[in-house]
Amino acid sequence: MPKDVSAPRTQTPRLRKPDVTDGAAIWELVRACKPLDENSMYCNLVQADHFRDTCVVAELDGEIVGWISGHMIPGQNAFFVWQVAVGEAARGLGLGKQMLAHLINRDECAEAQTLKTTITEDNAASWGLFRSFARDVGGDLIDAPHYHSDDHFGGAHDTEHLVTITLPSEEIVLKSAA
Repeated sequence: MPKDVSAPRTQTPRLRKPDVTDGAAIWELVRACKPLDENSMYCNLVQADHFRDTCVVAELDGEIVGWISGHMIPGQNAFFVWQVAVGEAARGLGLGKQMLAHLINRDECAEAQTLKTTITEDNAASWGLFRSFARDVGGDLIDAPHYHSDDHFGGAHDTEHLVTITLPSEEIVLKSAA
């Protein structure tokens, strides 16, 4: 079917907790979102099953187009974002920020006073997302090298900077979707 006569795509993604059956689709999405590190399909399946309360998928017209994996850090009032993936079909919709706000507003993340993640210096998309999110929620963003290339990755991976964003105590309402 030619593109100009195909059904229009819904522009409002549906955000939900992942289901164990989403593991393979999540894995495919992550693989398509370079430069994200690919985990095993089993890892994504376990995340969707065991950590579903602190992960989110975004669906657009029944297709998984967004994914954030995360967890509350044990012994801290901090939510750690492991991975953010936004598929090509959903780029430009502000989906990354929408998924972050959705997760932070969940009851399972209610104790989070900070959001933490790690980002390599050259990942401009991630830096842009987290800086924009910090601005939108009125949070301070700080970063410092954390997992060092030589010390932690045996030189096989770039240094990851730990990014910490202070979170508001009230529910997050984004100023704009994009």
